[in-house]
Amino acid sequence: MLDVKDDLDKIIDLSIQLKKKNKKGEKTHELSGKTLGMIFEKSSTRTRVSFEVGMEKLGGHALFLSKNDIQLGRGETIEDTALVLSRYVDLIMYRAMSNKAMKDLAKFSSVPVISGLDDKEHPCQVVTDLMTIKEHKGKLRGLSFVYLGDGKNNMAHSYLLGCGIAGVDCTIVSPKKYWPDPYYVDEAKKFGIKVTITDSVKDCTKGADVIATDTWVSMGDEAQKEIRMKEFKGYTVTEEMMKQANSDAIFLHCLPAYYGYEVTKEVAHGPQSVIFDEAENRMWAQMGIMVTLMRSV
Repeated sequence: MLDVKDDLDKIIDLSIQLKKKNKKGEKTHELSGKTLGMIFEKSSTRTRVSFEVGMEKLGGHALFLSKNDIQLGRGETIEDTALVLSRYVDLIMYRAMSNKAMKDLAKFSSVPVISGLDDKEHPCQVVTDLMTIKEHKGKLRGLSFVYLGDGKNNMAHSYLLGCGIAGVDCTIVSPKKYWPDPYYVDEAKKFGIKVTITDSVKDCTKGADVIATDTWVSMGDEAQKEIRMKEFKGYTVTEEMMKQANSDAIFLHCLPAYYGYEVTKEVAHGPQSVIFDEAENRMWAQMGIMVTLMRSV
């Protein structure tokens, strides 16, 4: 997120513009002749489809590379992978197991690298969510954002940074064991927003403009499922919580959702939910990111 702190507003506005143009039937072949290489160490529905379709709408081509398809999965170094792929493609999207691997690939790549997720951050999703909020609210700065659930996962970390950059006050509601890494809290505060980290769900959504959550069991945490189900009990986003928020508050979830755990289906499919607008916007936001990166090369 911090890598786009100076460009975030422009990326969001460009993404909204690309969406409007496409909805009108206008062509947006800004990346004609360009190729995106997509490395997947973690599986995904939305990341793969949104990047592939988005690149096609931009006139380019996307190449899917699972860890089983390339030598990276058989022991080739990140450095060599980056140096080779940079000779073939114009952009790389990496959905990585670790933040260190993400940084190493970016270090050795001679073409722009987009983080499609790692164990510390999920920037494309948070750019998407901020775009969705702006579409529905007309602004970002000065809003109040509340996230409930696992405060130590990649979504909570990126929300803190993204809200900081965008000027949105951010509250993370999570059991103390799962509070965010202090680095992300400290960085968010540098932008001058109000940051609240709490384990109390009582009245936590009061005055909120946006309420968000994420799965309690992220990829890689499956062995802890039973423990997490017990420790996060009471942190489910319910209709009562939505009623405590501002009357025009919206609900976000990056999906997939597990109803009855982090959120009830009544909320996720309710009148305040924008989760399917949000899912669609993954494509438009990533198009905005790719165009912005290629313009800067």
